[in-house]
Amino acid sequence: QVQLVESGGGLVQAGGSLRLACTVSGSIFSLNTMGWHRQAPGKQRELVAFISSGGSTNYADSVKGRFTITKDNAKNTVYLQMNSLKPEDIGVYYCNAKLRRTSNSPWAYYWGQGTQVTVST
Repeated sequence: QVQLVESGGGLVQAGGSLRLACTVSGSIFSLNTMGWHRQAPGKQRELVAFISSGGSTNYADSVKGRFTITKDNAKNTVYLQMNSLKPEDIGVYYCNAKLRRTSNSPWAYYWGQGTQVTVST
């Protein structure tokens, strides 16, 4: 069974930093794009950043220059370094991954359970 396990959320003061991590566990054949989404209270889930299998990255305009997404292929882990955090960054952050479980499986997206990020003023 494939699982995405996130860690690193918490409470931080405005201007502070947090580092999120998400590890894909279980038997997989191939891992493609990994990314982070977030959902603020009362709002729809939105893309924060993603990183392709080749290492290309893409960011939401609201986090460009403050957040950095990286990955460790050997550990099947993606990270989100969040600096200069603002109250508008508050939300539940979800990791997702596009992967194939076997050579005969189609590509599918899997999601983590989410980790809360809170920024105080």
